[in-house]
Amino acid sequence: MTTTRFAPSPTGFIHVGNLRTALFNYMIARKNGGEFILRLDDTDSNRSTTEYADAIKEDLTWLGLDWDRVEKQSHRLERYKQAAQELRDIGRFYECFETPVELDLKRKKQLNMGKPPVYDRSALALTDEQKIKLKSERESHWRFQLDQERIVWVDGILGDLSIDAGSVSDPVLIRGDGQFLYTMASVCDDIDFGITNVVRGSDHVTNTATQIQIIEAMGASVPNFAHHSLLTGPQGEPLSKRLGTLSLRDLRANGLEPMAILSHMARLGSSEPIELFNSLDELIENFDITIFGAQPTKFDVTDLFPLTKKYVAGLDLSTMSDALIDLGIPSEIAPSFWEMARENVNTRADIAQWWEICRDGVTPLIDVEDIEFIEISKSLLPSHPWDETTWKVWTALVKDTTGRKGKGLFMPLRKALTAMEHGPDMAKLLPLLQKIKI
Repeated sequence: MTTTRFAPSPTGFIHVGNLRTALFNYMIARKNGGEFILRLDDTDSNRSTTEYADAIKEDLTWLGLDWDRVEKQSHRLERYKQAAQELRDIGRFYECFETPVELDLKRKKQLNMGKPPVYDRSALALTDEQKIKLKSERESHWRFQLDQERIVWVDGILGDLSIDAGSVSDPVLIRGDGQFLYTMASVCDDIDFGITNVVRGSDHVTNTATQIQIIEAMGASVPNFAHHSLLTGPQGEPLSKRLGTLSLRDLRANGLEPMAILSHMARLGSSEPIELFNSLDELIENFDITIFGAQPTKFDVTDLFPLTKKYVAGLDLSTMSDALIDLGIPSEIAPSFWEMARENVNTRADIAQWWEICRDGVTPLIDVEDIEFIEISKSLLPSHPWDETTWKVWTALVKDTTGRKGKGLFMPLRKALTAMEHGPDMAKLLPLLQKIKI
């Protein structure tokens, strides 16, 4: 069975960068009738919070990305200890004692000598007596000993990949304070949960190489890995500088629609054009991970607004009826109101503005040269009830009386009734106006 996972750290809100990872893994699982696991990487007890974990679930639910089960790494610490001992038993795990300062000095020295800054494995030469002495003086950390050979795999997006393990430092799996780091916990989880497919950002390629060796050392099957491109800002700048304004809850607060966001993310960075999908099922049916490329991908949040506008315009009355009732729109005019408003809102929040205009009227916007024209027009306005023919009848009377035509006729009337220069078809809007202030 296909099994994927989304593994956020509950140390902050989900943003557009990690949403892409969540969506790809979700669609792979659902397209293959498999399982999608939400795994909370919460081993950092100082930064992980219940509030952020709840927020992650809330954001995924808002998007419609349902999960089959939740796993927490903080509940699996005993399993990680067991795995660490297994690696010790097979001679692939060794204890190191360098401080961060000492490691930094080693790296600088290697770079100055023109060598790659790879850990020199000096800890392997320590005697038992030396280890005992060092333990009494400082904390230790544990590294996985890589086989120094070329690690190869076929990536689902990047194709054939190959990394020389000799060019990579043996990864630290347990910190000096005893905390299990990402690689150790992630490998154990992927093995135990039967993860078959892992999609993540291309910044994890080197991590993947080391994880493949750890997985194989633990006698498990290696998942199918795929690494999507990283997002940048509109000018190619690092997206990390703008993530504070690109969390899902910020996008939600700005009125962006889930399907607009998901449709954009499901095609961004691929060889196919971005288009609006109407449902997750449609999105999943059209998903193909092989169409994505490796180059950094520009993301501009403003691209989400036209998709949102199009999505809202496509909503039918039955979908919107409860929202219209909540705004206080009488049921007898709800169909004609929505027909008028749907093409003239950018987000759902804009609907309320149009109802306020219809219900309360607006302060007229009248240019000095149009004051007399508006007074004459007001006197010619037919009596209630108004219908979709009223605008045509009225403007014909005004034209015959004033001699105005075209923009000089219609624009002053629109501005007087709506205080706007652009907007709905006035023939549809006029019958909905409960009050006018001209």
